[in-house]
Amino acid sequence: MSQSTQQPSTSRRRLAPAVALVTTLLALVVVGTACSSRSEAAVTADGRTVLRYEGAAGQVGFPELAEALGYYERIELDWIGDNGNGPQSLQNTATGQIDFGSAFNGAVIKAQAGGSPLTGVLASYGSDERTFNGYYVLDDGPIRSARDLIGKKVGMNTLGAHHEFLVREWLAQQGLTADEIARVELIVVPPVNTEQALREGQIDVGTLGGIFRETAVERGGLRPLFTDESLFGSFSYGTYVFRNDFIARNQDAVADFVRGTARAIRWAQTTPRDRVVATFEEIIDGRGRNENTDLVGYWKSPGIAGPGGVVTDQEIRTWLDWLTRNGELDDGALTPADVYTNDHNPYADGTYDPASGPDGQPLQEESK
Repeated sequence: MSQSTQQPSTSRRRLAPAVALVTTLLALVVVGTACSSRSEAAVTADGRTVLRYEGAAGQVGFPELAEALGYYERIELDWIGDNGNGPQSLQNTATGQIDFGSAFNGAVIKAQAGGSPLTGVLASYGSDERTFNGYYVLDDGPIRSARDLIGKKVGMNTLGAHHEFLVREWLAQQGLTADEIARVELIVVPPVNTEQALREGQIDVGTLGGIFRETAVERGGLRPLFTDESLFGSFSYGTYVFRNDFIARNQDAVADFVRGTARAIRWAQTTPRDRVVATFEEIIDGRGRNENTDLVGYWKSPGIAGPGGVVTDQEIRTWLDWLTRNGELDDGALTPADVYTNDHNPYADGTYDPASGPDGQPLQEESK
């Protein structure tokens, strides 16, 4: 990306957290792998491999759903705490603090390019017509186009991840030059504070999704400048990742994780919404983490494009090309095959028809 000779690039300053993350990953992976990366997983008394993971308060992840539905045969999940930050999830996975994590594909690629030994195994989240992130402005405000954002502030939950990539991609698609994009200031604002910051003029665009989008829109006075769904349609943006050494030493466990989680995703894709929400509420009530179920009432859809979380080359190549265009990745340094695999996903390996349900059987009318 080009930059002024008079002052450091604003874009480069914004990207500092992402660059620092990759540097930290590189240093910690070496230490963690050498000392305590736990590439050999713990095993329960009945022979199940224990996979440590991080959850999200008041929400149910697809692995948690898979376990509740009885879709795992060889593994048992061990929740060690909550974390909603994709880059941090990558770091924790790479250093062996957890056995699998989830993050935006662009962040996964940056970590891999920096030497972090991670592989995506199936999709973890995405956007569709019902589940998406919107980039909102005040309804009566002056911002109507991408060019109006030059010199303005866009608030998001973290830098170097999904929202930064999507904002910068939209600005580029709208015809802004690299120098103009660098003049759009991206700042961190916790999701719980985004609506207030936008309404009070502390930021000019606020990133809103899920319950925060629904409640903000209900109160009125906001309109979407664009959404991630408007950019790419139904599209999976993130993947579950494992360390490569963990995959090599625990192949049966990883295969069971992929198969079971794929079936859980497919269950959520093909089951009526009310039943999915009720199941989420039962899981949250039964796991004893002092949570409430308010968030799951705003659940609309899985948001994952491929049946059972099958990943496509395009969902990865989009960000490989983006990083290459922006000078953050050498041309040809990575291919989609280096980033992810669909191995063991029953909806990709011929076990199940991609149009079938979570048990490989034709869908019933209620689910279609």
